Amino acid sequence: MLSYSYWELKEWFTNVNFTIVGSGIVGLNCALYLKQKYPKAKIIILEKGVLPQGASSKNAGFACFGSLSELIDDLKNHSEEEVFNLVKKRWNGLELLRKNLGDKKINFQQNGGYELFLDSKLFDECLEKKNDINSLLNPLFKRSVFKTEKNIFNFANIYNSYITNIFEGQIDTGKMVIELLKKVMSLGVQIINATEVIKFDDNLNGVSIKTSRVEFTTEKLLLATNGFSKSLLNEEVKPARAQVLITKPIENLFIKGTFHLDKGYYYFRNIDNRILFGGGRNLDFKAEETTSFNQTKLIQNKLEEILKETILPNQKIEIAHRWSGIMGVGTQKKAIIKQISNNVYCGVRLGGMGVAIGSIVGKELAELV
Repeated sequence: MLSYSYWELKEWFTNVNFTIVGSGIVGLNCALYLKQKYPKAKIIILEKGVLPQGASSKNAGFACFGSLSELIDDLKNHSEEEVFNLVKKRWNGLELLRKNLGDKKINFQQNGGYELFLDSKLFDECLEKKNDINSLLNPLFKRSVFKTEKNIFNFANIYNSYITNIFEGQIDTGKMVIELLKKVMSLGVQIINATEVIKFDDNLNGVSIKTSRVEFTTEKLLLATNGFSKSLLNEEVKPARAQVLITKPIENLFIKGTFHLDKGYYYFRNIDNRILFGGGRNLDFKAEETTSFNQTKLIQNKLEEILKETILPNQKIEIAHRWSGIMGVGTQKKAIIKQISNNVYCGVRLGGMGVAIGSIVGKELAELV
């Protein structure tokens, strides 16, 4: 445990009104709305990484609300009303994100989304249920969301038609986090990095927090740890690693949009004349149920195979970089936003839809207090 001065303890760790754990999209939005609600409150954010540790600035930056096959799959475990509400929350969350930060600052582009199919079986199922899903979502979008289109990008080894979604977009998640950090820091929120919460105790004097660097007391504790929640919470949320790679710049890259493959387990997009490609956890769900940021040969080799044989066939491709992010998932898609005890609250289990619902989950978490 480090030794802090009187001044440091006084300014950072004394008379703390709200402590938020996690400086990703949920934690930063929670701080933003707490400051609006309680302008004079002393708020600190604890982040165990040097940068946001989970998925907020590590994901693929899809501004999406679910591909057609994903929504059809969701209907197997959720009612129509539940699926509609999931999509509504994702869409409202995306609109809130864009309103708060501005499209230009997060490089929002609405280039449309495309779902690709490895064979005709899943495509035929989606085609059969497309009109039903469009009818379900019509009260929200006032027009058909999903349509079919021929293989305009000349991908190889896929069925010759796509399911398209004109409402889908993409953002730069690094810019998103930077803009959120600017906002909350300008309001006086203090962010303390490289500090992991070991345990906490909700008692009569508030919440006692033990971290890897300091112990202190806060009036209220709000947990926005998503995929890392198991170490602090007894909730139905599991970590899910998402492995990603990005190519070196590709001359005359004509691919533009966000693309889903194999029920969304693979996904790719254009960015800076490169292809960003991720997914594959369905190859070994158990191994990817981890908080380790490593990559595996099994998934990375599969990503490269699909990249070279399907996405950019007959082209010379070089991989520039690889990384992983940690999502929080469960058997249900609905986020967990609840009071845990007298002074402790959580907003977790974003289900791989952090860009879409992170802003609204952070807002709702702040509203619990």
